[in-house]
Amino acid sequence: MAERILGKTLATVSLSVALASVTVKSSGCCSIPACRNSFLSCGFHLNSNIMSSSNGAKENSHNKARTSPYPGSKVQRSQVPNEKVGWFVEWQDYNPVEYTAVSVLAGPRWADPQISESNFFPKFNEKDGHVERKSQNGLYEIENGRPRNPAGRTGLIGRGLLGRWGPNHAADPIITRWKRDRSGNKITHPVSGKNILQFVAIKRKDCGEWAIPGGMVDPGEKISTTLKREFGEEALNSLQKSSAEKRELEEQLHKLFSQEHLVIYKGYVDDPRNTDNAWMETEAVNYHDETDAKL
Repeated sequence: MAERILGKTLATVSLSVALASVTVKSSGCCSIPACRNSFLSCGFHLNSNIMSSSNGAKENSHNKARTSPYPGSKVQRSQVPNEKVGWFVEWQDYNPVEYTAVSVLAGPRWADPQISESNFFPKFNEKDGHVERKSQNGLYEIENGRPRNPAGRTGLIGRGLLGRWGPNHAADPIITRWKRDRSGNKITHPVSGKNILQFVAIKRKDCGEWAIPGGMVDPGEKISTTLKREFGEEALNSLQKSSAEKRELEEQLHKLFSQEHLVIYKGYVDDPRNTDNAWMETEAVNYHDETDAKL
């Protein structure tokens, strides 16, 4: 796991896209921390303190999944104290609220049916057709036909805003380059004397917070495809470009995403959309632009 050396964050904003500078060791991009948590306090983030086991969670690693109200609603979760997050702790009076958003119940293509539907037979903990139901963190428990959040109790059952029962897989591209002056020389931090690494971030319209431009993995889709697509759509606004601009952008993205890369993190994400039966997982991958190409 990369060293946790994220210091004070500086951002240079250009429309909805920003390059945020963080100080890292000059040995290379391996020093990038799991930094999404710092930018996106309103949700959809990474957390480097994930889980201690399949039955419980480390201290402070399962906080946003217990916050109220639930995103996009007025639903209040049942309160879960820190000492009762883990499933290994007996709690006979545990009475979580049930909630699945209307948008999920409407049956969009990215969402599962309700567990109670007679023609729905999900294959949990394995590849279910094109849908990946395996967790990055290993096997998870099934209780009363429903998957159980491996990080512990959240105070809410159902799926909330999440489409899949069990793990909902996302991918986060972390695109980096060294900060350079006009002559192309690497710029060092005035205090630490270490090279400054820049990474691409977007400013979300819904909560105004900074985020890494990631997204959900479509059924049957390779992680590499998701990473390239989401970066192009979210960070570079590719959906609004002309056909000629899209072709040029596709060539640039192909070069960037075809090079060697580093998996920074993969696994459970402490996300405010998580429930006892549905949760976010992600794979964060670093692509370093050593040539400083202009996308």
